[in-house]
Amino acid sequence: MDLYGFVECLVTKVTGWVDTWLPSQLSFLTSPTSIHALVVLLMAALILVIVLLNVVMMIWVERKFIARLMDRRGPTEVGFAGLLQNVADGLKLFLKEVITPRGVDRSSYVISIALYIGSSVVVLALIPLSDRFFMADVDGGIFMIFAIYTLAPFFIFIAGWSQNNKYSLIGGMRSAAQMISYEIPLMLSTVGVILMAGSLSISVIVEAQQSMWFVIPSFLGFIIFLIGVLAEVERIPFDLPEAEAELVEGWTTEYGGIRFGLIMFTSYLRGYVGCALATFLFLGGWNGPFTQYIPPEAWFMLKVYILFMLLVWLRASAPRIRIDQLLQIGWKRLLPLAMLNIVIAVVLLSLGVI
Repeated sequence: MDLYGFVECLVTKVTGWVDTWLPSQLSFLTSPTSIHALVVLLMAALILVIVLLNVVMMIWVERKFIARLMDRRGPTEVGFAGLLQNVADGLKLFLKEVITPRGVDRSSYVISIALYIGSSVVVLALIPLSDRFFMADVDGGIFMIFAIYTLAPFFIFIAGWSQNNKYSLIGGMRSAAQMISYEIPLMLSTVGVILMAGSLSISVIVEAQQSMWFVIPSFLGFIIFLIGVLAEVERIPFDLPEAEAELVEGWTTEYGGIRFGLIMFTSYLRGYVGCALATFLFLGGWNGPFTQYIPPEAWFMLKVYILFMLLVWLRASAPRIRIDQLLQIGWKRLLPLAMLNIVIAVVLLSLGVI
């Protein structure tokens, strides 16, 4: 039984008991429409809580891992091994006063960030944890995820413009240029996988990798995809939109308190989505050995965390590149390589290798 079936059975039993106790007041709960709505709401809440807890854990993993790479210890005092340090930092941001600077375009200043955060959260509904733990499995799942995921440059550009700050405007322009430059190679790198799987559905793509992960025939596409994810979430060496040494904090300069905290949290959330997509497309998703002992959800999260630690390793090792180098890598290097990756996939399919 998948997650939907389990939750539906549970909700049906609970609403039946309530209807037996109070038949005249709450009988509407037992209608199929009400049960379906309750099931969807419970599944959305459950998946959101699980994913957000994992995002908090990923922040802790980054702080500890990057500290070890730099010969430090990282957070140690708040909670066991510093596990509650992120909670303390979050509470500190919640308690800070939220200030709206003078001269900003208030509607754009608020709405653009709300849409940036909201679009990133909506993607979670299309990210399954396994073939039995998902909220929605649509035929064009990959296409829908990219369609929502790539809205961010427009919201970020509007946010940078609305702040009436030259540093923020430059940061917003850099972010929009960077994301657009790397979104095209990012999406093209998945074409080979889609051709090999013959579907845009995440579950079908994962099922097609039971015998061989697509990272083997499409290793070039995997590397391009990871570089694109790095640029999309604006992590070192592609953190030019923030560039605190020259732009203060880039397009987030005039956001403080909980707004800044939610923006930072959303960047990690987008990093989780990027690592999850790489796992689905190239690393077999939730497939793994010893499934009788290790659940598929554990295999999926293990692969996501390994990829995320690779991104942290790059952050600790690679220097920031110039903006002209960043754009040249996207348009003059990754784009031709992504096209080459498609040609390789077509040749392998025509030869019957896959």
